[in-house]
Amino acid sequence: MAIKELKSAKPARPEDIKALRQRVEEILERVKTEGDAALLHYSQTFDKFPGPFRVGPEKIAAATAELPAQIIEGLDFAIERVTAFARAQRERIQEFEQEMIPGVRMGHRLVPVNSAAAYVPAGRYPCLTSAVMSLAPAKVAGVPRLVACSSPGREGRINPAILYTMDALGADEIYCLGGAQAIAAMAYGTESIKPVDLIVGPGNQYVMEAKRQVFGAVGIDFLAGPSECMVIADHSGRADYIAADILAQCEHDPMARGAVVTTSPELGRAVLAEIQRQLKNLTTEEVARTSWEEHGVVVLVDSLEEAAAYANDYGPEHLEVHTENPRVLLPQLNAYGSLFLGQAAAEVFADKVAGTNHILPTGRGARYTGGLWVGHFLKVITHQWVDERGAKVLAPYSVRQAEFETMDAHRRAALIRLTNKL
Repeated sequence: MAIKELKSAKPARPEDIKALRQRVEEILERVKTEGDAALLHYSQTFDKFPGPFRVGPEKIAAATAELPAQIIEGLDFAIERVTAFARAQRERIQEFEQEMIPGVRMGHRLVPVNSAAAYVPAGRYPCLTSAVMSLAPAKVAGVPRLVACSSPGREGRINPAILYTMDALGADEIYCLGGAQAIAAMAYGTESIKPVDLIVGPGNQYVMEAKRQVFGAVGIDFLAGPSECMVIADHSGRADYIAADILAQCEHDPMARGAVVTTSPELGRAVLAEIQRQLKNLTTEEVARTSWEEHGVVVLVDSLEEAAAYANDYGPEHLEVHTENPRVLLPQLNAYGSLFLGQAAAEVFADKVAGTNHILPTGRGARYTGGLWVGHFLKVITHQWVDERGAKVLAPYSVRQAEFETMDAHRRAALIRLTNKL
């Protein structure tokens, strides 16, 4: 593959990763052993928030009352769209049972997890629809106990719009709690918080590292780190559109990653210039500029086929295709969190209200998983029903295999189905 970098990113430092892991491990262990006392310690230390952590109906009502009508209308629209897409997905995964051979029936059931927690980040910006993305598919899946948590902002409370959304989607418990300590509480439980079976949602590097470390004690969706956006473009791409979409991701976090892969040297250079022009007009310039300068990439390739191969290896969270015939590349693309075909398909639409989920894998995670969806909250559990006819078919094979493996109890368990005695 012929690749030329017009701009490259700085590599991560291993020592920073090691320090993060050790710090998070300390937080998790302290919450696990000290419970609510540790939650209070970390909440006061990191967020200057003394509790209480559980948010009651009166605070929800007060938060709703102060929201502008247009914000509520927009949140309701997002809830409607994301819920509709989750329902469409749920309707296409079916339970079944069928006879596989005479006397042997097999099938699977779709059973929701008993409890799930949605972590809703609210650090640098209160991402209003993040609660929609995590809670709506869980609700459609039928999760009996739904927990939501978000960190206290500068005002010492959950953002009113986020709180409204949590309540509107039927969260059974809402906690004003953030960071690695919140993940620990949901995973291990404390005196006042019952643990859950599954934790979903994005967050900062501490939240993601905490999710990584508690996995096994509790299920997680995946590790969604700093935001990513890649644009594949040919000569028809608009530099101003591409720059705007890249910077929309860069402003999320100084560690966010933006990448442009193009067959056109002229467009690549135009995007570099356009990003610098647009940066000067952003109120979030400091964050976006740091992200772009440290992690931004512009790559030249000889063909769109090479661009697709590069994207598949990169596995971006968001992948936009700005080419003359964007759907032509669709069969060649197989590693992305969410795909946006055509210049009109701005990633920001899905980020806010379109209906597909914006909680997506990052850090090359798209090579092995898709984004959060209703299926994350459903267990596909199998069953079988065997009568004497089926047992007579299956038992001889099982006996011979068990003998070869020297697993005598297995052999006898199969043999008794044939002989009715041992």
